[in-house]
Formats: sequence, structure tokens, C-alpha cells
Amino acid sequence: MLAVALVAAGPTVGDVGTATTGAAGAEAATPNRSSSPSAGTSAAIRTALRVPGVQTLGYRLVRGRPHDTNAFTQGLALRGGVLFEGTGLYGASRIERRTYPGGRVTARRALPARDFGEGVEVLRGRVYQLTWREGRVHVYAARTLRRLTTLRYRGEGWGLATDGRRLIMSDGTAVLRFRNPTTFRALRSVTVRDGRRRITRLNELEYVAGAVLANVWKSDRIAIIDPANGRLEGWLDLSGLNPDPARPSGQNVLNGIAFDRRTGRLLVTGKRWPRLYEIVPRTAGRR
Repeated sequence: MLAVALVAAGPTVGDVGTATTGAAGAEAATPNRSSSPSAGTSAAIRTALRVPGVQTLGYRLVRGRPHDTNAFTQGLALRGGVLFEGTGLYGASRIERRTYPGGRVTARRALPARDFGEGVEVLRGRVYQLTWREGRVHVYAARTLRRLTTLRYRGEGWGLATDGRRLIMSDGTAVLRFRNPTTFRALRSVTVRDGRRRITRLNELEYVAGAVLANVWKSDRIAIIDPANGRLEGWLDLSGLNPDPARPSGQNVLNGIAFDRRTGRLLVTGKRWPRLYEIVPRTAGRR
């Protein structure tokens, strides 16, 4: 088992007061103005990459915003004040484009009923949306969600991120594949490990400050991964983030990560969760 120190995991004392419960309270929560791209998420991630050992990061909760409880969230991506969210389930999968933080839907497209939508990423004016077992990635125009093309791949599709040049894809195993955004051809792959132990069930992805962040399916932790070699560099422990008694167990788990470059915060949510949270990781400890 992973010997991870859970020091200061969860929201820190005094920070929880910046967000209240319930949709109305969450919307009215006061943001912490001290956050910045240089002093927030990026700094914490760089520390995890730089310091020897597997780091454990806690988090500061800034605020929660209402989130559609019908959305079986499979992918999030934020670009220039526009949030893209992809959802799953056969016959109900879709992708939405909406303003952030306003939440106004500006475009929406349903997937064919035969497709189970998965991870979403934006690169060079195009939005990519994976499918679970169908071997298709749908490509849309970022401004309108007009479908441009559909590319093919083998195996399952789970999460998607980008380092600005390539797309990075997970498939539910411990492997991350780097793909050409034009052809979707696999260029290379890494296996994510903590020492000799493989970290499996990698799901939704985000690329921040030179690291890949990965939801681990059915876990409240996000893995912090060095994309050069697949080495696990840390965990972001989000235990207690969504204590809402209406949150069912089972499939409605933590899933969805986006990075707000303007504020230095992470946006995180889960499948059918009532809120989308803004958080800032905090360095907590190492083993």
C-alpha cells in the first residue's frame, strides 16, 4: 500500500468559512483575494515536483458554485473565461460551452446515442472529446462546438489533457499516452508508478506547471505525475471537499479538473455533484 502522510489534508481551519453550504450560499461566498497564479496552484505543484519524496497537498477552499446534478461529469477544461464540460452515459452524453464564472450556456452538442462521452480538452481552437469504448474522439470548433471531424484510436478513452503541443490521454490503467492532436496517433507513453507500484484507474486529467494531475477513479485523491517519466510526485487529497449528505456513493465520484490561469486556482467537481469548487492546493507534508 502507498505510505502517504495525510498531514493537513482537507480544507484548512479558517478557510472553510469562505464558502457556505447550499447553492445560494455557495454562489455568494467571498473569494480569497490573496490567490494568484504565482502563489497558488502552480507554486504548490512545482514544490511537489522539486522536493524529494511523494508530497501530500491539502487544499484551501475558496468557494463553491452551483453545478448541474444531472451532469455525469467526465471532463472539464477552462480557456479564457469559457468552461467546457463533457458528460457521459449512453443516450445522455453531451458537451457544453459556458461562460465562467457566469455559467451561461453558449453552445451545447449531444453525442450520438451509441457514444459514452469521456474526457475533454482544448488545444489550438479545437475541443477534443473522448468516448469510453467506442474508439472515437470527436473534434469541435471551440467557439461554436460545430463538429469538425472524428478521429479513431484503439482501447478505452478516459481522461484528456494537453501540454500545449500534444494531447495526453488516460485509459483507466496506469498508462498515459501522448498523442498527435492532428492525427491522434500515439507518440509515446509512460507508466505511472510510485516506486515499483503502478498507480491504476487514472481518469480525468489536467496539465499544470509541468505536471499531469489525474483523478483516480473512486478516490478522493488527485495524483501529481511527472510526465517525463511517469513518476508519482505527490497527492492532492480532497477528502471532505463534498460532505453534502445528498452525495450518493457508487458512481457519483470526484471527477473533473480544470486550471484557471487567471486566478491560479483549480476547479474540481464530480459526477452529479451539486457544486463546482474553486480550490488552491497547499503544501502539507512528505513521506
